[in-house]
Amino acid sequence: MADIFDVVADTTRRDILAVLLERETAAPQSGGEISVSEIVSTLGLSQPTVSKHLKVLREAGLVGVREEGQHRYYHLDRGPLEVLEDWLIPFVSSGAAADAATLAGAEAEAESLNEEQRAFASAIGKAFAETAHQVTAVVAPKKRK
Repeated sequence: MADIFDVVADTTRRDILAVLLERETAAPQSGGEISVSEIVSTLGLSQPTVSKHLKVLREAGLVGVREEGQHRYYHLDRGPLEVLEDWLIPFVSSGAAADAATLAGAEAEAESLNEEQRAFASAIGKAFAETAHQVTAVVAPKKRK
C-alpha cells in the first residue's frame, strides 16, 4: 500500500493521471488511450520527464500501455486506485455519522461565532469539499452505460 502512496504523492504523476482520466472521459471511443507526445503537449513538460513518470505509473499498475511501432499509447488502470479508495473510505467517511449527530449542536454554536470565524470555517469547508471532490474524481469507478 505504501508504494501507491509514494507514486501518487508526486504532483507530475497526479497531473498525468488527470490527463488520462480526462481522455478516458472525453474520448471513450479511443479506449482512453493517449500518446506520450499528447501528454507532453498537454502538460508542457519534456518528453524524458513524462516518460520517466509514466514508467513509475506503469510499474505501480496505475497505467497500461499499448505499443504500436515506435509509439506508446497509455490508458488509466483503475484497479490499484480502487484498492486505494477502499482503504481510504473508512478514514474519509467514518466521522460522517458523528458529524451529522453533532450538526444540530454545531448550528447553535455557529450563531455565537463572529464574522471572521464564520468566514474561516466556510473557507475550510470549501477546501475540504474541493479536496474530497478531486480525490473522488481520481479514484471513482468508471461509469459504464
